[in-house]
Amino acid sequence: MEANRGQNGIQLLLTAEQEAQHIVNAARNAKMARLKQAKEEAEKEVAAFRAQMESEFQRKVAESSGDSGANVKRLEKETEAKIDHLKTEASRISHDVVQMLLKHVTTVKN
Repeated sequence: MEANRGQNGIQLLLTAEQEAQHIVNAARNAKMARLKQAKEEAEKEVAAFRAQMESEFQRKVAESSGDSGANVKRLEKETEAKIDHLKTEASRISHDVVQMLLKHVTTVKN
């Protein structure tokens, strides 16, 4: 009877150990599933953020490239205006400059 009781005790311990192992495995599997889910959620968030940043970048590129034609035209107009201003000023004072140069060239100093 003593041997039978010892046998039942060992069997009870083995059953408890197996049950504990099942609980540990279930917890490990649940943890791995949650980590996988968290990783997938993070990847979705990263993809959404990346798409948002890419669309914002494309919008800014489109705005700046769309304005480049307008910028070129604006710069051409400004350049033409400056050239015209310089030509006007040059023609206005060219007579005075020629007179000043002739005066200095023809004047003899001792």
